[in-house]
Amino acid sequence: MEAPPVTMMPVTGGTINMMEYLLQGSVLDQSLESLLHRLRGLCDNMEPETFLDHEMVFLLKGQQASPFVLRARRSIDKSGMPWHLRYLGQPEIGDKNRHALVRNCVDIATSDNLTDFLVEMGFRMDHEFVAKGHVFRKGIMKIVVYKIFRILMPGNTDNIEPLSLSYLVELNVVAPAGQDVVSDDMRNFAEQLKPLVHLEKIDPKRLM
Repeated sequence: MEAPPVTMMPVTGGTINMMEYLLQGSVLDQSLESLLHRLRGLCDNMEPETFLDHEMVFLLKGQQASPFVLRARRSIDKSGMPWHLRYLGQPEIGDKNRHALVRNCVDIATSDNLTDFLVEMGFRMDHEFVAKGHVFRKGIMKIVVYKIFRILMPGNTDNIEPLSLSYLVELNVVAPAGQDVVSDDMRNFAEQLKPLVHLEKIDPKRLM
């Protein structure tokens, strides 16, 4: 995968030209049930939504130093759902006291010939994976707990294996630019999940 952290938003809706506020962490497989139990007590929905998605990451290389990245995602377990095309901008440097990573986020629903369209536009698929997990909600906050699976045969989402022995955890808010106060609410919520999971403002440059 490329350096920027991947955000697992299940394909159930789209938000156009907004800012994403994000905290990330992980838990080992054996700690999953304890975390889900804590989230059931803290969140609005006691029983989380579930998702099983297939995501393909496309690159368009030009004269710029880094390629342009778009993500195509579809639901595997929910028939009739549209494909989604997602663009995640570079994280804003901004105020270092801001408690969450902030980046531009464009998410649109598309027709099912999305991947053909991207190839015609000159994009090349870099990698693909399956994401399976749970979605909790607390007000405008979305908490996603998921596992990434490697696809062993290109295009065959039935032939997969876990990428690691842990689950990724993301606390996410999508809001108009300038709503930095939401990062305070996110930090307060994240504190309630310790010590089960430590959600942090991840600097993508640290992953390079």
